[in-house]
Order: sequence, then structure tokens, then C-alpha cells
Amino acid sequence: MIKTENFFPMNKPLIYTLLTIVVIVFIFSSCVPAKKYEELQNRRQQCKETNVKLRAENERLHTKNNELTSRSDTKKKTIDKYKTDITRLSEDLAGLQNNYDQLHKTYQILLDKNEKLLEGDRSETQRILKQLQQTQKDLQQREDKLQTAARKLEEKDARLGELESVLKKQDSLVNSIRKRVSDALLGFEEEGLSVEIRKGKVYVSLEERLLFESGQYDVDPHGAKALQELAKVLERNPEINIMVEGHTDDVPLIPTESLKDNWDLSVMRATSIIKILLEKSDIEPHRLIASGRGEHMPLDPENSSEARRKNRRTEIILTPQLDDLFQIIETN
Repeated sequence: MIKTENFFPMNKPLIYTLLTIVVIVFIFSSCVPAKKYEELQNRRQQCKETNVKLRAENERLHTKNNELTSRSDTKKKTIDKYKTDITRLSEDLAGLQNNYDQLHKTYQILLDKNEKLLEGDRSETQRILKQLQQTQKDLQQREDKLQTAARKLEEKDARLGELESVLKKQDSLVNSIRKRVSDALLGFEEEGLSVEIRKGKVYVSLEERLLFESGQYDVDPHGAKALQELAKVLERNPEINIMVEGHTDDVPLIPTESLKDNWDLSVMRATSIIKILLEKSDIEPHRLIASGRGEHMPLDPENSSEARRKNRRTEIILTPQLDDLFQIIETN
């Protein structure tokens, strides 16, 4: 029989060392995944909570945006009503003026007749006097109505002037903002960026390729430069409200721990852009709204790669504050 201690005469310390290393490796290999798993679980829970909050905030802000749009439509209807009222009052005023002139002529004729008949039949004179008094009364009533109509016309005209002045100021502000934004982002227009005016608002549209990798919501460094240039313009114009809308194509998103679908992706992209706008600027956060539209507002409904490229975009909507206009409408 071969004795072990003779077979390994000098290797006992080496064997103990190797066993110790194996045990240590085994312990660390089992602990590291457990810690990593716990960390991933915590991050997953945080993402879920953030997603829920963002969804609720998105709904609230979307409702607010609809309310502002509705109020803007109301102001246009009010202006149209003012114009219609002014036209009608002008016609009524012309009619009253014509009646007034006719009654005045009748009054003069009766007055002349009365003077001629003063020496004639007394009863005829009395009849003419009564007719003259009635005509004078009618004439006074017509004159009162004429003055009332003229006063209403002046009030309507003054109110219309105020509304047109505010709208002119708004249009001037929108055009000024569009020019400043276009000048600031001139170097990015060939890379999927456009600036235009729609429905009294400035729309800054940025294609996905300028800002994001496919399926991601972290802003590309080059795209971040464009957003930082835009932020410089926005912080100098505090009278402008800012809504960031994320849009995707209709290709379903492969779910991850933080993103379940295209709607999640569009909201997270809008939020990422807002954080960059705020990062190195003095823009007040209450001026900004993050909104996600998912694939539900495509620019091009066609089922093609070019249409999907257009639909994968982010729109930054710049809206002038309309407090003065709403105040005029509410005091009507």
C-alpha cells in the first residue's frame, strides 16, 4: 500500500491553499449575482413607480393642453361674434338714422301746416297738435334708440379693437420666436430639424436620428447641443410656454424592465429632452410640459419605411401666454 503522506511529502500547505481559494471563489460567485439581482429588482421597482407617475402627469398635462386649445378656439368664436354684431348694429343704425330723418321731415311738414291752420278751424288745429305731439314723442324714442345703438356699436368696436390688438401682439411674438429659434438652430436643419408656425404656435420638430438611438431615450450628445441652443432662446422669452411631445412609429417595442411599449418610450423621450433644456438654463420648470403620443399621431399614415422615419420624431411646441386675451373674453 502506498501511503499518501509519502506520495505528497511536501505539498500539504499547497493543497490547503488551493482548497481555501476554491472556497473563496465559490462564496463570491454566489454572492455577486444575489446582490446584482437585488439591485436590478430595486431599479425595476423604481422604473415602475416613475412610469406610473409619468403616466398620471402626462394625462393631467394632456387635459390641460386640451383645455387651453378649447379656450383658444372660444376666443376666435367670440371675435367672429363681435364682427357679426358690429355688422348688424351698423345696419340697425343706418335704418334708425333713415327713420329719424323721415320723422324729422314729417315733423317739419306738420309744423308748417300747424302754423297755416292756426287761424282756421280750432278742432283741426287740435288734431294736428296731437299728431304733432305724437310725432315728436316717436321722434324722441327713435333718437334714444339711435343713441343706444351708437353706444353699443362703439363698445363692440372698442372690444374688437382690444382683441385684434392682443391677437396682433400674439402673432408678432410667434413670428419673432420662430425667427429666433430658426437662427439659433440653423446648423441643424440638414440633420432632421424643422421650425414652422401652426395654429398660432411655433413647432420645433426633431427627427429621431438627431436625438436618439432606435428604441432608446437617452439623448445623443450631438442632439443635446441643439437642445442647449434652443434653451438659450427659451430662457430669454419667459412669456412662452413649452410642451415637449414624443412620437414613435407603429412598430411594436420589445418590452424591457423600464419600457413596456411605444407610449412609455415617447413619454421617457419627452422627459429626457426637458431635463436637458433645464440642465444649464434658467428656464422655470413650471413652463414645461412632457407629453407622450406614442404612435397615435403619425405625420404620414402610410405603411412604409419613409413614413415611419417621419413619424419617429419629437415636437417642441412653443405657445405664447394668452392671459390678456382670456381676460378680455371673460369680461365680455
